[in-house]
Amino acid sequence: MDTALHEACGIAAIYYLPGADAGRLGKAEGPEEISRLLPRMLLDVQNRGQLSAGFTTYNPHRRQLLETYKDVGTVSEVFRMTHKGKFESLMKKYAGQAAIGHVRYATCGQDDRSYAQPFERRHIKKHKWFSFAFNGQLANFPQLRDELLGDRDCYLAHETDTEILMHLFCNALHVPEAPSLIELMRRVAERTDGAYSLVFLDALGQMLVARDPLGFKPLAYAVEESIFAAASESVALVNLGFRPENIHSLLPGHAILISGGRLEILPFADARRRAHCFFEWIYFSNVASTIDGRSVYLARKALGEELARLEDIPIDEDTVVVPVPDTSKAAADAMAYRLGVPSVEGLIRNRYTGRTFIEGPDRRLAKAQTKYIPLREVLENKRVLLVEDSIVRATTMKALLERMRDLGRPREIHVRVACPPIISPCFYGIDMSTISELFAPRFLHGGPLTPEIQKEMAQAIGADSLRYLPVEAVARAIGLPAQHLCQACITGQYPTEWGTRLAKVAVENARQGVHERTYETAACRK
Repeated sequence: MDTALHEACGIAAIYYLPGADAGRLGKAEGPEEISRLLPRMLLDVQNRGQLSAGFTTYNPHRRQLLETYKDVGTVSEVFRMTHKGKFESLMKKYAGQAAIGHVRYATCGQDDRSYAQPFERRHIKKHKWFSFAFNGQLANFPQLRDELLGDRDCYLAHETDTEILMHLFCNALHVPEAPSLIELMRRVAERTDGAYSLVFLDALGQMLVARDPLGFKPLAYAVEESIFAAASESVALVNLGFRPENIHSLLPGHAILISGGRLEILPFADARRRAHCFFEWIYFSNVASTIDGRSVYLARKALGEELARLEDIPIDEDTVVVPVPDTSKAAADAMAYRLGVPSVEGLIRNRYTGRTFIEGPDRRLAKAQTKYIPLREVLENKRVLLVEDSIVRATTMKALLERMRDLGRPREIHVRVACPPIISPCFYGIDMSTISELFAPRFLHGGPLTPEIQKEMAQAIGADSLRYLPVEAVARAIGLPAQHLCQACITGQYPTEWGTRLAKVAVENARQGVHERTYETAACRK
């Protein structure tokens, strides 16, 4: 993806259920060390966040019933996975029969360790001592923040909706009788507008795994023998050893509760409609994952077939399709197959630069210039159909085309985008909250995408031509009804009240030349 969108984070959870045989999944670890599987799961959702990682474990035989370990860095760095001795020491110190974990990319807040998740809140009462982590973003963050700060005795240490969510949990627990975790989730859901898949663990050994009522973010779970596990992506469960037939997507508005050794799946909110983030299939998720019964790979393959149907440039023996590594490969291969031309790796990704969306604008541009290595032997004198999964800010794409022409010397470069133009911000967990940062609105000005505008866009990025997919192609490729998808960033139609409110603020900010994140402007606090 071009300089692009960033998923807020990924989550994982694992629990050794009592009263059942460990089976093939847990016998090597045993009930008190099942937590050591959590870092392995986080590795499989590392694509969703590379800024920080961490986990909280529960052990009833330990003085500290809940223990949290987290830091800035990748999963391997944080858990010292390349150093066997240090990794083993950490796993023994934090051994437990249950664990939750998190990888983070920041959509708000800072890059220091204090923003890493899980967030743990200690208390003398066991049911009020808890830790949690979540993937998503609260659209009504400004409202919730201002309500909390309306009390002069209240103070927020972090500018992040994670802390807001922690206080919502605390408030819901501040009652004479300890509520069930399902009731806790109901109370939190009543106060929130936005996207969240979350994992929660308390000092009683109770675990909650929940997905918001609209199902914005994916959440898969599985149970085999005595092992329960959940993660943002199904691939983390497959690689742990769960059989595919035992892996399911948690329904929106539902939660998995483990309490007293018993597992239940219960509704906590009225899920009257769906709003699955379509970008999960296009870019965010691992190509090996399945989300809500739809294969990520097959969706991307179908997007490539949609591109092929629209193609009208002359095809000759010197025409090649080149994917922008790595998330565009399935679409590029499918497009090439339909057109009857080779799909070749004309770009080699430098995997040690990291993902450019994690960086600020200056570092993003610098990394974009070295992120891909064009192969002259593959590109020289070729008519290149360059397939990208999306264009958001266009910084990487422009730098890439310059580098391809300089080093690869192709005859022509025709950019094909397996996504419609991004025209609106996201307030549900993707790091693009302003219109001014987006590429397409500078040309569309609220109007339709025409051939003339695409020609102007192509000139701006240095391509011979540029083509996007139409909006209706997305639902066809994924295989879900359009009304079951959140497509706000390509349609401007938001599925929640606060998303709509913030979008109006973003439009006004763009009109006035305000470039701050929408959440940070005074207008959105009113």
